[in-house]
Amino acid sequence: MSRVLDDLLALLELEPIEENLFRGRSQDLGFRQLFGGQVLGQALSAASKTVEAARHVHSLHSYFLRPGDATLPVVYTVSRVRDGGSFTTRSVVAIQKGQPIFTMMASFQGEEPGATHQAKRPEVPGPEGLPTDIELLRRHADRIPERVREKFLGDKPIEMRPVTLYNPFAPQPTEPIKSVWFRANGELPEDPQVHRYLLAYASDFNLISTAMQPHGLSVMQPGLQIASLDHALWFHGPLRMNDWLLYAMESPWSGNARGLAMGRIFTRDGRMVASVAQEGLIRVRAQEK
Repeated sequence: MSRVLDDLLALLELEPIEENLFRGRSQDLGFRQLFGGQVLGQALSAASKTVEAARHVHSLHSYFLRPGDATLPVVYTVSRVRDGGSFTTRSVVAIQKGQPIFTMMASFQGEEPGATHQAKRPEVPGPEGLPTDIELLRRHADRIPERVREKFLGDKPIEMRPVTLYNPFAPQPTEPIKSVWFRANGELPEDPQVHRYLLAYASDFNLISTAMQPHGLSVMQPGLQIASLDHALWFHGPLRMNDWLLYAMESPWSGNARGLAMGRIFTRDGRMVASVAQEGLIRVRAQEK
């Protein structure tokens, strides 16, 4: 296992403080605010620790309420909303400085037979031979502020290989469609819950930027305020984060300083393992002269 992946797994493990109460460390990815995927993954970890092992999360719906502080830990309170005959429901609130920064409802279910169908995986090139997102950024290392350059260009726990290249330092308007191959950067334990925590963490990457593509906007652009507002995730079946997964994203709408993006996640052999939807803040601020 790589050191950065080991660190991420430790981040998602959480420290039990009291019954239904957990604490998680934070990571600084070089942005001003706490990365939303960290809170998603940790909140799902907290909820899962209160659910019997035979039931796995099948959906979660969450809201980002306040910016998180990447220098402080996060406390998670879990409410055991329902333990039914087939489904288990949990509510989670993430707290920093005495205030909620994030809230989530998650539903868990055991395995059951049922009618099955799914969307087809897009026909795109495989991950072999594609550069990683870090390799692409290193081509423009001199454009990244020195204070965050090491965080942006260092090893990452999730390896990502974009199918279509998009220069964030010279963005051009393109269709709001994006595909990215991704996987954990190292070996993982067999525990299926761990793979779901990691998928929740990784699902927050790339979505909002898909809604920015038609407008020639980029996360590297000064004067742009970007933040996740909500995040929904549905799990459709077993998955392994140390195998390549394809994240196929599109944005059907943006307006009123918000953008909506949706994604489907597939295995190499075309099985759909998750669906994602997110709305994000995309606010273009006037540049100071």
